[in-house]
Amino acid sequence: MKTYLTIATAAVLSFAAVPNISAHCQIPCGIYTDDTVLKDLHTHQETIAKAMKEIADLSKDPGKNANQLTRWVMNKEDHASKIQQTMLDYFLAQRLKTEEMESDKEAYLDKLALCHNVIVLAMKCKQTADPENATKLHAAIDKFATAYSAAQAKKG
Repeated sequence: MKTYLTIATAAVLSFAAVPNISAHCQIPCGIYTDDTVLKDLHTHQETIAKAMKEIADLSKDPGKNANQLTRWVMNKEDHASKIQQTMLDYFLAQRLKTEEMESDKEAYLDKLALCHNVIVLAMKCKQTADPENATKLHAAIDKFATAYSAAQAKKG
């Protein structure tokens, strides 16, 4: 019985000790599709835009709304970080192939620049609650998705 409890305790502790697990494990699992990932980027951006609106509304009476205000700021930051991680872990590390530079250098460099722009705009969304940054982020995600999807269609 004692051995069973020790094993069970070790199993529980091993799961509890796991840090933040990333959805993009960088192995060819076949679970994530480009369309799903691009849709998720837009969902994160929409959440950021809503958070910015809520922050502006709640800031009219910050004393009364301090807890909710803090929660919306944290939520905004979290979704901006998720966009950055997706661009880094999924697109830069796995989907944008350096081999493309040999066949279509201009398209490859364009996608890299667009990817970088999404990451920077997500950072700006963390730094401020200016809705203009969320609007720019939306446009940047659209531009990246268009360029990325066009390149994928060529491979098709």
